[in-house]
Amino acid sequence: MGRKGKISGSEKIATIEKYLRGEDSLNHLATVLDVHISSVQQWLQTYQSLGPEGLLSASKNSAYPAELKDAAVKDYLVGAGSYMEICKRYGIKSTRQLRHWVMKYTGHETLKSSGTGGVAAMTKGRATTFDERVEIVKYCIEHQSNYAETAQKFQVSYQQVYSWTNKYLDDG
Repeated sequence: MGRKGKISGSEKIATIEKYLRGEDSLNHLATVLDVHISSVQQWLQTYQSLGPEGLLSASKNSAYPAELKDAAVKDYLVGAGSYMEICKRYGIKSTRQLRHWVMKYTGHETLKSSGTGGVAAMTKGRATTFDERVEIVKYCIEHQSNYAETAQKFQVSYQQVYSWTNKYLDDG
């Protein structure tokens, strides 16, 4: 995949600096450059958190440690800020990157350090027998539908417990 964007890094810097000097609006600048307003907002966020050099084209992807990813995702999930605010706080270049981590985390996937492996954030689903599923569902119902506790106890994903329990409650 190519790394060359439609707008050069120097054009992005000039655009954001023009906005910061109060010479133009983000909306008008986006129209002039024929890009979506969200792109210009992303450039502004990157400029504010990483400085002008953050807008220059990188020769390789940024690497983030698993601890930073985990902390940023947890901050977002507890409502400690918007995607943009959390990206600024942790020096993450793109809100798209943070959204991807949040989706992985809530989908029970592992958040790893970039390129180095890492620690599991949540349990991944596993194969189970019918009898095992019945036992899991009964446990879940007996514990006031505490899906997270049940998933942890039986080493299955939250989604599996949720799905099995709801099927049982709907269909018997």
